[in-house]
Amino acid sequence: MKNVMIVIEYDGTNYHGWQYQKNAVTVQEVLEKAIKKVTGEEVNLIGASRTDTGVHALYQVANFRTTTKIPVKNLPYALNSVLPDDVVVVQAKEVDDSFHARYSAKKKRYRYLILNRKFPMPTMRNYCWHIDYPLNIEKMKKAASYLVGTHDFSAFKASGSSKTSTIRTVHDLTIEKNEDFISIEIEADGFLYNMVRIIVGTLVYVGLGKIKENTLYDILNSKDRTKAGITAPSEGLYLIKIIY
Repeated sequence: MKNVMIVIEYDGTNYHGWQYQKNAVTVQEVLEKAIKKVTGEEVNLIGASRTDTGVHALYQVANFRTTTKIPVKNLPYALNSVLPDDVVVVQAKEVDDSFHARYSAKKKRYRYLILNRKFPMPTMRNYCWHIDYPLNIEKMKKAASYLVGTHDFSAFKASGSSKTSTIRTVHDLTIEKNEDFISIEIEADGFLYNMVRIIVGTLVYVGLGKIKENTLYDILNSKDRTKAGITAPSEGLYLIKIIY
């Protein structure tokens, strides 16, 4: 039995996240159905990141075990022929039996996109967070610097998280502005529930002057979710890399 790794891109607009749900359509579900249609096998598809409702992926990784005779290199063509247009398999390869898309991952990287101008952009309404008041990028960058490193991120965790440890290491956190768009990228060894979106919401509050940039360290130490900013909307979030 082969252990196959696939790399997937998807538009999360029409899906209730990655993970299978009984009463809602998810990315995992449509992929498992496509795999069954192509191979005739029911598989357990393991995803590297359980992206939430409306979150997009430019580089999601998953693995499954199969006895199919279809050459692995041809699986993307076969799967894409039966997948909806908003989910695409861009790579497939056979990996070691010990490989686990989620537990073998060393780091994950997300990008959050903000449209910072007076009026919204209709073609981007499902792919960014529109903020009509000017954001102070320099203050946001200073605030972000306090979050890099190993910390207890309890203040940046939504309730309902199943994680036992709240210690995470943020390896990189960058903020760039290109015309009307602001891109925030965060790379860490792992993320708590809604951690990226809460970090973004907090940095936006800094940019709006609602939170002082030099209080981020105090917010971290408080371990109090109510001290941080709002949870940014899901549509601006992209999973862009899984590092093994």
